[in-house]
Amino acid sequence: MTKRLTAAVVAATLGFFALGSAPAKADDPYWQCVTFARMFSGINIFGDAWTWWSQAVSKFRTGRAPETGSVLVFRPEGRMRLGHVAVVSDVLTDRVIRVTHANWGGSRGKVEENVTVVDVSGQNDWSQVKVWYNPIRDLGTTVYPTYGFIYKSARDAAARDAETPTPVPNSRQIAAMATASANQN
Repeated sequence: MTKRLTAAVVAATLGFFALGSAPAKADDPYWQCVTFARMFSGINIFGDAWTWWSQAVSKFRTGRAPETGSVLVFRPEGRMRLGHVAVVSDVLTDRVIRVTHANWGGSRGKVEENVTVVDVSGQNDWSQVKVWYNPIRDLGTTVYPTYGFIYKSARDAAARDAETPTPVPNSRQIAAMATASANQN
């Protein structure tokens, strides 16, 4: 109970520092969560978000503990019928992380940076989470089931020294990559 209360207090405190998103421009790219997660995590998996977990099990390390640069895979449920993926940008406590992800909730097609996610599972295993919802300036009320985390290192490399986590890009880097990608088309 104390851990849950601590996690909720940390999440609420962090939320007060969350910034609103900038207004959309006609030439802004429309990001899907899988395209964003693949591009910025370096985890080269394709297909709907809910398929990432089964694809990753034989190719990448997977687990229940967050690491910076890993991808949190949400199970499909309710309106989120294709699942969701988000890149871990920071691990704050054993039950609170920040993610950077695209095409979530009120930010359709946009990238949200450093969004607070709290583990609300009874076993402290990240199987159930709540996500910060900026319009209400608090954690959302929905509890989302997850599969766990996909780590960048290949499955056969898991026994070797861990790789340095891939930093998650900031807004300027995202805009520069989107512009470069648009110019190639």
